[in-house]
Amino acid sequence: MLSWIVDTQLPPSLAEFFRRRGFDATHVIDYPSGAMTQDDEIIKIATQENRIIVTKDLDFFDFFILKNYPPTILLLQFGNIKNQDLFNYMDKYLNTIHSLFAENIKRLIVINRNKIIIY
Repeated sequence: MLSWIVDTQLPPSLAEFFRRRGFDATHVIDYPSGAMTQDDEIIKIATQENRIIVTKDLDFFDFFILKNYPPTILLLQFGNIKNQDLFNYMDKYLNTIHSLFAENIKRLIVINRNKIIIY
């Protein structure tokens, strides 16, 4: 089963969205540093707990491209979006995202309003 850690700038309700669909999911506010959790700490947590980082922070993308690390990232590129609209897009893409990550081959997936980009 896939496990997720949702980054600071995304709503805690996104972690709840994943849990309602049967996944193990946390938000950075669930950890001791809370909303102040830094990227390197998120990477450490994701690595130790085998979680996919769900973020809209391009720093994770850049780090992945330059260093091929952290292990797995779901980068959301929706800009400013209402939570319900975000959840609707996630519902639309979740089966595909799950299949791609479950293959253990895809480690960076970018989604936006129109497409999925796989690295």
